[in-house]
Amino acid sequence: MRRRPPVDRQAPASGGRFDPVLAVRSAESRGETLDQVLDRNLAELLQELRVAFTGVQILFAFLMSLAFTQRFRELDDFELTVYTVTLVSTALATLVFIAPVSVHRLVFRRRQKSALVLIADRLLIVGLALLAPAICGALLLILDVALGRWQAVVGSSLTALVALLTWYVLPLAVRRAGHGVSPDG
Repeated sequence: MRRRPPVDRQAPASGGRFDPVLAVRSAESRGETLDQVLDRNLAELLQELRVAFTGVQILFAFLMSLAFTQRFRELDDFELTVYTVTLVSTALATLVFIAPVSVHRLVFRRRQKSALVLIADRLLIVGLALLAPAICGALLLILDVALGRWQAVVGSSLTALVALLTWYVLPLAVRRAGHGVSPDG
C-alpha cells in the first residue's frame, strides 16, 4: 500500500496562480519531473478548452445566422440590445478561447511552457466568464421571443445563477477547503 504524501496546506494559498515551488512539490509527490507536470497541466487545459470552445462555436454560429432571418427585423429595442450584447460577449469568449493557440505559437520551443500554462489557465477562466452571459443572453432572447419577457427574465436569471454556482462558487469553495489536496495514489 502506497503511503500518502503529507497534505500541503499552502497549496490553496497560491490563489490558483502557477507557483514554481508548489509545482516542484507536486511533481516530487507524484514522482514526476517539472516538465511532466507542465505537460500534464497543458494537456488538461487543452481538453477543457476543447469542451468550452465547441459550445462557444455553436452559439456564435447560431447568433451570426440569426441576423439573416426574416424574424430578426421584428426584434424590439430590448431584444436587439440583448442580441448585440450576447453576440459581442460570444465573440469575445471566442477570441479569448483561441488566444492560447497564439500564445503557444509565439512561445513554442522557447522553454516557456510554465508561462503558457499560466496564461492559458487565466484565459480559460476569462473565457468562461464571457461565455456565461453569452449563454444567458441567448436564452433570454429566445425565451423572450418564444414565451414572453417575464418568463425569459426568470429562465435567464436561473441559468445565470446555476452558471455562477457551478462554475465559480462551488470550485472556489472546494479550493478554499483544500479538498483533494492530497489524493490517494
